Amino acid sequence: MNSETLLKTDFKDLKLYKRGKVRDVYDIGDKLLVISTDRISALMLSWAAVYPSKEGANGLSSFWFDFIKGITPHHFIASDISQYPKELQKYKSQLAGRSMLVVKTKPLPVECVVRVIFPVRGGRSIRKSNRYAGYGCLPGCGSRINYPRLSLPLPQRQMSDTT
Repeated sequence: MNSETLLKTDFKDLKLYKRGKVRDVYDIGDKLLVISTDRISALMLSWAAVYPSKEGANGLSSFWFDFIKGITPHHFIASDISQYPKELQKYKSQLAGRSMLVVKTKPLPVECVVRVIFPVRGGRSIRKSNRYAGYGCLPGCGSRINYPRLSLPLPQRQMSDTT
């Protein structure tokens, strides 16, 4: 894993496609190079106990893309730098553990918010304090309460080059 802090990439010989809240994306012809930086979003703060690093978040995405590859097609190509094009190899130290190569596609500008229940260790403590990892929880958190499943397709906000 890469332990150096990376807040912004500046690969002069690559075409910057967009810079989001936490990711830098470069245009590599018919592919995109997606790099998870160490910039922090509000969601990352709320999930601090789950995602200890960008490498963890990137690894989780890579795992699931690999897991579903026989179930449904998707845009993921690789997160192993040895499988990246030759022109990216010189950036190996900055890309290791925090990047993925994907097929360039036309995105569907929809974001889904899904609330599900998962068992949590320390449920008694959570029920007592109504807090988990320092954050407030809904009443009954830590129990196997049957919260209603919620899935809301939302239009995704377009990000400018500065956000």
